Amino acid sequence: MTAVRSPAARRGFAFTALACGVAAPVLTLVVLVRDPLELIAAVVLVGCAVAAAWAALIRRGWRRIPAAVLAVLALTATAALPDVRAYLWFAVVAMLVVFSAGAARAALGQAPVGTVRRTAQARHGVLLLNPRSGGGRAARFKLADKARVAGIVPIELRPGDDLRALAEQAVTDGADVLGMAGGDGSQAVVADVARRHGVAFVCVPAGTRNHFALDLGLDRDDVPGSLAAFGDAVERRVDLAELNGRVFVNNVSLGVYATVVQSPDYRDAKAATVVRRLPDLLGPDSRRPDLRFALPDGTRRESADLLLVSNDPYRLEHLSGFGTRERLDAGALGIVTVTVNRAADVPALISAEVAGRLSRFPGYRSWSARDFVVDSECPLVEAGVDGEAARLAPPLRFRILPGALRVRIPRHAPGASPSALLPPGTPATIVALFHVITEARPGPTAPR
Repeated sequence: MTAVRSPAARRGFAFTALACGVAAPVLTLVVLVRDPLELIAAVVLVGCAVAAAWAALIRRGWRRIPAAVLAVLALTATAALPDVRAYLWFAVVAMLVVFSAGAARAALGQAPVGTVRRTAQARHGVLLLNPRSGGGRAARFKLADKARVAGIVPIELRPGDDLRALAEQAVTDGADVLGMAGGDGSQAVVADVARRHGVAFVCVPAGTRNHFALDLGLDRDDVPGSLAAFGDAVERRVDLAELNGRVFVNNVSLGVYATVVQSPDYRDAKAATVVRRLPDLLGPDSRRPDLRFALPDGTRRESADLLLVSNDPYRLEHLSGFGTRERLDAGALGIVTVTVNRAADVPALISAEVAGRLSRFPGYRSWSARDFVVDSECPLVEAGVDGEAARLAPPLRFRILPGALRVRIPRHAPGASPSALLPPGTPATIVALFHVITEARPGPTAPR
């Protein structure tokens, strides 16, 4: 789990991050004051290096790579300026950048996960596996064999099997921990069974996207490592959400994106399908989806081009909900609507979608609620439920189920989603560091 540091230690790291982050451009200013043009270029480049290095050290997985490359390129470009040949100066600036980034990660890398507790090894652990999820990840990692070695009973789904019935039978046979190796749709089914019977749940990220695993703080690249949650692990309670009695772990999309999900090309090429279909769905001759709902102030709306309801609020990056949630125990639905001016906004929306900056689109609106109702005059409403296509009869009634699920997480896992560890952008990172210095509230209790 992510290390828990004392308030004094976090204050020290935050102060170091800010001091080093300021010192690098200031030192550049002192060295280059004789040449204003090079001064401007050097300060900009060093500032970019500091911001990129912060992002590289705070993020996880492949998303570190672009930021790290940008930091190196910025520093290299600074060193290549005509009158900047003092290698000692360059080394000092490079060290300041690295120290700033590392201290920022140490100051902000706290997992806001509420109460967690140590838990003993499962007495009768059962792992359900979908061998077709994620292009056959379960088979590729030989999860069934590794489960048996760890004393876990594997149950592989075959064509025609009823996943819920298999999970129910496993509990009837004495399972005290239920695990699911598959995509988010399968995770929701087994999580619901675990919730109803009060047994603990283990998420094994063997699907394609594995957003639930990401926000639980699991390492999605270490699929077999998730099996450690059946052993000496930690346990926490997280929320689930419900749509007309059907549990979902991530989100339900209505409107334009829900129509895209129905496309047969979507599963193999998600981003390309979204970008290709948007002009047709949002063009001047297209009709707005019939989605009727109330805003937080009680105002009724008759439509939205996109409506996303999530199990706890997202920091949303794309129409498809490909963002992360700071926490899974907030006890509230996240609601997002996007409305597009057909005449002018489609190019801007496509640019926001491709760039992963959907929340900056002018027609974007978000809020939270414990329950939410969407009505329509259509007999069936197209929806994407945890990324799976569905057609549902209105009204659609959403509600949050606070703390409904006991989830076990390996002790070696990061233990927090990227949103929990990374403020949204460099200005927010600076604000967060100042917040740590002035308040430095203790982090949650967690095992080391």
